[in-house]
Amino acid sequence: MLKALPESRRLDTATIELDPPFAVADLDAFHRNAADLVRRAAGRPVRVATKSVRCRELLRRTLTTPGFAGLMCYSLAEALWLHGDGLSEDVLVAYPTADRGALRQLVARPTAAAAITIMVDSVEHLDLVDAAVGTRRPEIRVCLDIDASWRPLPAMHIGTRRSPVHTAADARRLAEAVVRRAGFRLAGLMAYEGQIAGLGDAPPGSPLRGAGVRWMQRRSAAELAGRRAEIVTAIRELAELEFVNGGGTGSIETTTAESAVTEVAAGSGLVGPTLFDAYRSFRPEPALLFALPVVHRPGGRVATVFGGGYIASGPVGADRAPTPYLPTGLKLTAVEGAGEVQTPVAGHAARRLRLGDRVWFRHAKAGELAERFNEYHLVDGDRVADSVPTYRGEGRSFG
Repeated sequence: MLKALPESRRLDTATIELDPPFAVADLDAFHRNAADLVRRAAGRPVRVATKSVRCRELLRRTLTTPGFAGLMCYSLAEALWLHGDGLSEDVLVAYPTADRGALRQLVARPTAAAAITIMVDSVEHLDLVDAAVGTRRPEIRVCLDIDASWRPLPAMHIGTRRSPVHTAADARRLAEAVVRRAGFRLAGLMAYEGQIAGLGDAPPGSPLRGAGVRWMQRRSAAELAGRRAEIVTAIRELAELEFVNGGGTGSIETTTAESAVTEVAAGSGLVGPTLFDAYRSFRPEPALLFALPVVHRPGGRVATVFGGGYIASGPVGADRAPTPYLPTGLKLTAVEGAGEVQTPVAGHAARRLRLGDRVWFRHAKAGELAERFNEYHLVDGDRVADSVPTYRGEGRSFG
């Protein structure tokens, strides 16, 4: 069972002076989630995945929690901004960059170049950097992006599609190119096992699919553990790696079981979006919620709230829609779903809703809610302790 947030009365009381729509971060749930990630990491440092948070104040709070160390950003421009703010001196950019302006900023700021590591998966990425900023510049730290997908049969690919570097031989060739190339320093490697970290092993109402997912994940984890160890051994013959990053919220236990991995990444587990309800071994608490006001009473077991069409990225499906959370007993309608300007909710609880009442929702993914709201109201118990800007509220968009 999903660990319930305190009753909606507490949230309503805390936010009584606010007019919805608005979003809140429940600090108690957020900090409990952070502590649970550290527990699950069993002594390995947890690097914070900023994509899943997108709020500087919440990132600061996370980094002050013992067990967390460093940021994993999704954009070089974002990494430069957060480093310039003094948030961290250890910043990994999780995706390769083609942002020439950001690369020029990186080499123009020696302290940033010493703190920020960019991602590469080919010699072409090195060529792109040299073309953007030349070769007479500060040394640029790079991380090798290793493909962690499972390929049990020829032409079968299970996992994210990102890096062409799959084998130890692939990794060694690229590492040799980096080591030979003036102006670059090989600092680490990353392998993200999305087929484990981001795919729930207990999808609701689908026990057979869940069994299949678990079968796949066990075999994928075993194959990756051996391959990742070979890759690390091959690269360490060429360079002294500072870090080997792996995993995500959904794979912390299997990732930290590998001796080759020095740190794990996590972000969604801080927030507890609905897509992470589908795991058996852990269950983050809902820490980010948004409230929408009732504006129509069509009658009977239906009430209609303002806005709400915050559909998550990924393959189109019902699991990408926001979920009515409080009061309990509400669901979206099949005909309208979550709409741009209105969202009907149906169920026995709708009979008690009146114009102006709040309906509390959860988003399907962690960080994307920050793209919808300028600020998060930080709820501490039954009061709003502070209101802090999201990236959007600070005029920052890195997507």
